[in-house]
Amino acid sequence: MDSSHAEPGRAADSTPSDHQIFGESRWPPAIAVFIFLLMDVAGSIWLPRSGILTFPWLLPTVETVILIVLLFGHPGGLVKQRRLLRPIAIVLVLAMVASALWATIRLTNDLIWGSKLTNEPALLLASGGLVWLGNVLSFALLFWLLDSGGPAQRARRERPADFAFTQQLTPEVAPAGWRPAFLDYLHLAFTNSTAFSPTDVMPLSLRAKYAMVVQSTVALALFGLIVARAVNAFH
Repeated sequence: MDSSHAEPGRAADSTPSDHQIFGESRWPPAIAVFIFLLMDVAGSIWLPRSGILTFPWLLPTVETVILIVLLFGHPGGLVKQRRLLRPIAIVLVLAMVASALWATIRLTNDLIWGSKLTNEPALLLASGGLVWLGNVLSFALLFWLLDSGGPAQRARRERPADFAFTQQLTPEVAPAGWRPAFLDYLHLAFTNSTAFSPTDVMPLSLRAKYAMVVQSTVALALFGLIVARAVNAFH
């Protein structure tokens, strides 16, 4: 009798949980995608000349697909099919990054050639703030997906492949088995957009280094051109 009761208990204990399979909580990246979706919709309604080319519905559709996969996709299935699903996820996030880059180009073009937007400092600052925040969120998602094969693979790796965090460089200050989660990559994207360089995270691979170069360049353009123009317009 005892052994018959013990066996189901061991089987239940050996079944990996959703968190163990996926590697971390899905809610932080899902919230980031949702905020990006709201920003894109609000920008299309409020700010002039927003959206991707002539298809304003394209990016919200991509973001909705990412959100559904994050919230309702079974993590076990994601692991089994990661050879197909991970490249798709990266392509979808790259579409978000491309949207943020395109918005920066549009704003820079308006500054060079002049538009109603550049003559209204409050509107220009609001637009620049939305674009900057969109860059932070999109690159945070990109770093999160790229590093060491994504969240599921990071949960099984011993050493970092693309980014080395402080807790990995000095393990004695970190809890045992520590792995970076989405909020760590959000912090990385934020500091890279404000300091224009890594602060406490070291890029290890070429793809990590050049992704950070692109983000820093975009942030520098936003601060150096858009914010400066808005401040001058106030005077």
